Amino acid sequence: MSSLRAIVLFCLGVSIPYFASATTAPKTFDNQYKAKLYGFNITVTNRLTQTADNQYHLLFKAESMIGSITEQSKMQWNPAQHTVSPLHYSYARRGVGKDRTAELSFDWNKKSVTNNVQKISWQMDIAQKVQDKLSYQIQMQQDLLNGSKSFSYQIADGGRLKEYKFIVECEEILDTPLGKVNTIKVKRSRENDERVTYAWLAKDWNYLLVRLQQEEKGDVYTIYIHKATLDGKSIEKF
Repeated sequence: MSSLRAIVLFCLGVSIPYFASATTAPKTFDNQYKAKLYGFNITVTNRLTQTADNQYHLLFKAESMIGSITEQSKMQWNPAQHTVSPLHYSYARRGVGKDRTAELSFDWNKKSVTNNVQKISWQMDIAQKVQDKLSYQIQMQQDLLNGSKSFSYQIADGGRLKEYKFIVECEEILDTPLGKVNTIKVKRSRENDERVTYAWLAKDWNYLLVRLQQEEKGDVYTIYIHKATLDGKSIEKF
């Protein structure tokens, strides 16, 4: 499941409705992905709901017979700047190795974040535009719509800031359970790390994630889109 998390964490929130523009607020979605890891079937749910004016809740959940990983982010949308700011992030791992929990609470007036990991709490300073491990996915929506070809985000993680870097590599036509679709291929690479992650985003569907693949030491792990709903409307076929 640790490999599972690395595969599916990247960019699962990159989905927005037809004909959106960079000035459009995030739209709700409810997507499901399928994968198989070490012989176990994995179901991944990624869901964005609006909870109040300009506030959203993003859920990531991976489930199998041997356990689950659940991540949640509450965030604020700034329509003037077309940016999202995380307010609260939580992580829970159950049934796989040692159970683990973590929470991050962001205070933008004080520019600080309170970390609570396994009931141990501490604070650290942050700069504007820092994201959590889910909220950056929604920010990437806006950056893609603005025509960006490379991305870099500062992520609050484990009491320190980590840099996530991405680059658009090429365009490809993919076969998916929902039909053929034109995609752009985005790569995430890590310095001093053998892992490389690729995401294929539906170009004509405003960058809906349709496939995600991680390569590490000769092993390849892949998840595919299984079901998708954008702004309350089910996608039957691309």
